[in-house]
Amino acid sequence: MSASLAMPWQACPAVSRFLPGTVEPVRPPPRAGPRVGLALGGGSARGWAHIGVLRALEEAGIHPTVVAGCSIGAVVGACYAAGRLDRLEAFARSLTRRRVVGLIDPRLPGSGLIAGNRLRGRLFADLGTRRIEDLPIRFGCVATEYGTGQEVSLTEGSAVEAVRASYAIPGLFPPVTHAGRVLMDGTLVNPVPVALARSLGADLVICVNLNGESGGPVAHEVPAPPIPRRSFLQVVRGRLPGFDGAEPEIPVPGIARVVLGAFNITQDRISRARLERDPPDVAIGPDVAAFGLFDFHKAAEGIDIGYRAARAALPQIRAVVEGAAARA
Repeated sequence: MSASLAMPWQACPAVSRFLPGTVEPVRPPPRAGPRVGLALGGGSARGWAHIGVLRALEEAGIHPTVVAGCSIGAVVGACYAAGRLDRLEAFARSLTRRRVVGLIDPRLPGSGLIAGNRLRGRLFADLGTRRIEDLPIRFGCVATEYGTGQEVSLTEGSAVEAVRASYAIPGLFPPVTHAGRVLMDGTLVNPVPVALARSLGADLVICVNLNGESGGPVAHEVPAPPIPRRSFLQVVRGRLPGFDGAEPEIPVPGIARVVLGAFNITQDRISRARLERDPPDVAIGPDVAAFGLFDFHKAAEGIDIGYRAARAALPQIRAVVEGAAARA
């Protein structure tokens, strides 16, 4: 990877200096054979696995010509479709805990805990003013309309705003107004958009589900927390009338983790139902059960998990591609 691609996100060109319409070269798709589509599912930080999946497919000579994404899958999918996957990967690998925190701009009061302006600026650094219909690879993402709960397929207009709508998790990010609608995270209705990939022209669809049996939530024994030294605040609270000073046996997670954890459970249930109704031709399920939803600083690990999962699925993918080519 060149030095220009390995630079940390703070060193990326400012939004005002981005040249609209310029993208990194995209390898031209093969002229013969079936159109391979990808459906990249939601999963918060686990979505870095999508980068590894794409690397493995490209390395094996399998070049998707259609990409449909949801939430973090929309982020990775849009950057791939625009020829910006190298920049996104460099940004992901540069993240540390401190840099992740630096991307969070709290918003109180408001309709979300995070304003999202810093993340929007990061997307502009990669996608600029690109419109979805002008991307070199066919792309679309899903969102949920606030109020009606309808699934909305975003296949034209501003790529940045479409992606923002697709990852606008209720409670964390405010809804996004796009194309005259108020939209929220697409995982509320279709976490792994296989049907959208087919509607965009894919002859066969490979889905990457980050919430399947191998990648879904698992139960872990909670170890007994260490007994900390009592703080000044705890001492004061213990002297208040009606408060016995007892601390909870198990630490209660913060509001952001509660929202995201509950959202992940819902996403898992919806994924199962939708994939039964709209089954893919090949399903890849990276083993991300032990990968935290907030582990954005562990991109190298997530990318490697996705890469290995895609490599393991290559024999099945090749068989499906060859079968589709023979029927054509």
